[in-house]
Amino acid sequence: MDGDFSLPPGTHTVAMGMGDMNGIMRGKRIPASHWETTCKSGNALTVALLTIDMTSDIWDTPYVNFDSGYPDMHMFPLTKPVASPWEEGVAICMAYGLGTDHKPVPIDPRGTLVAQVERAAKMGFEVLTGTELEFFLLDPETLKPKEKGIQVYSMERAAELEHVLGPIRRQINEAGIPIEQSNPEYGAGQVEVNIRYGEALKSADQVVMFRSLVKTLAHKHGYLATFMGKPFIDQSGSGFHTHYSLWKDGKNVFADKGKISQIGLSFLAGIQRHMPEITLAGSNTPNAFRRRQPYTFCPTNASWGYDNRTVGLRVIEGEDSAVRVEKRDASAECNPYYLLACDIAAGLDGIEQGLEPGDPCMGNAYALEDVAPLPGDLGTAVALAQDSELMKRVLGDDRLTIMIQQAEREIEFVANQITQVEIDRYMGNF
Repeated sequence: MDGDFSLPPGTHTVAMGMGDMNGIMRGKRIPASHWETTCKSGNALTVALLTIDMTSDIWDTPYVNFDSGYPDMHMFPLTKPVASPWEEGVAICMAYGLGTDHKPVPIDPRGTLVAQVERAAKMGFEVLTGTELEFFLLDPETLKPKEKGIQVYSMERAAELEHVLGPIRRQINEAGIPIEQSNPEYGAGQVEVNIRYGEALKSADQVVMFRSLVKTLAHKHGYLATFMGKPFIDQSGSGFHTHYSLWKDGKNVFADKGKISQIGLSFLAGIQRHMPEITLAGSNTPNAFRRRQPYTFCPTNASWGYDNRTVGLRVIEGEDSAVRVEKRDASAECNPYYLLACDIAAGLDGIEQGLEPGDPCMGNAYALEDVAPLPGDLGTAVALAQDSELMKRVLGDDRLTIMIQQAEREIEFVANQITQVEIDRYMGNF
C-alpha cells in the first residue's frame, strides 16, 4: 500500500500490529533501523495469529494447520506511525497482512469489512460508523473495582477517575484516534469512551488499536482494563454500540429533513431481518451472553424505535448530518471487522431488496412478544450462524468455520468447570 510511513523525529522503535480473529491487536516491535526494509518487504510472522483464541491457544483450522505447516504472512504498515505520547522514542502503527504470495490472506477478518465497504461504494455509498465501547477499570490484584457504588454520569466520579481517564482521552487522541468524550457508566469502575464517527474501515481499525492502547494506559496508571462483556453478574455489562449512516456526494442519505429516510429504513429493515442469525459476530463467548437480560439496556429482540434504549435498533434523528441507526446488542470484546461487516451486509441487502421494517416500538421493547428474539446463549447463536447464508457469504466458509470452532471450544471449556458458586452452595450442605 502506498503512503507516507516516515517516522516521527527521535523514533527508535515502531510498535506495529493488526487485529487477530478476536480483534485483539497483535504484532511486533521493530527497530527504526529496520523500518525501511519493513515498509518495502514486510515483517514476517505466522498466519496462526489470525486463528489463535484470546488466550493464544492454537489448534488446527482451515488454512492454518499441521498439514499446511503453520505458514508465514507479512505485516505492512497501514497507517502513518505516530509518536507515542507515553513512551519516548516509540511510534505506533496499524498494519495489514499479506500472504507470502503478496495476496490478501483469505482468513484475515479485516477482509470481510473491506468487501462490504467496496460493495457499498459500487452502490454509490460511503459507510460512516461511530463506535461506543464500555469497559471496566479494575484493581489488577483483586480484579475488583477500586470504586464503590454506581455513579453513572457523575461529575464527581469522573473527577475521581480523571488520573486514568484523562490520559486515555488525551493521549489516545494524540495517537490519532479521535476521542469525543468519556463518562462513568452504570457499574462501579465501568466507563464509556466514544470514538468520533468516520469511514467504516477506519473506524474498525481504530477500535482494534483503541482497546490495545486503553489496556496499555490503564496498566501504566495502576489499573487492569477489561472489555469482557459481563465481568460481574450483579453489575452492568459492557456493550459495543455502533452507529451507521450512508453518505453520497457529501450528504447523509439516511436523512430526510431531519427525519430518517426510506433508504435509512430499508437499511434498518435489513439488519432487523438478519439480526438473530448474525449475533455471533457481536457476541462470541459464553460470558458475552450474560449481558442479554431483560431490563439491562442490552436488547433481547430485534425491535426498533425512535430514541428508545430498550430496542435493538435505535433511530436517532435531528440535524441531517446526525441522522443514523444505532445497533445496541454487541459485546465490547467482539471483533469489529466481523461486527461491522455483517451489519453493513444486512443493511445493504435491505436497500437492494427494498425491505420495510416492522412497526416501531413506542414503549418497552422487553415486553414485546411479536418480534424475533435474539439468541440468549452462545450455542443458539452458533446454530443460527451455521445455517446463515449471510454469514457464509460475508465471512466465507473458512472464517466462519474458525469462528464456530472457537465458540464451540469456549462452550465446552466453560461447561466443564466447577464454579465457586457450586462449591459455596453445595459442598458444605450435602
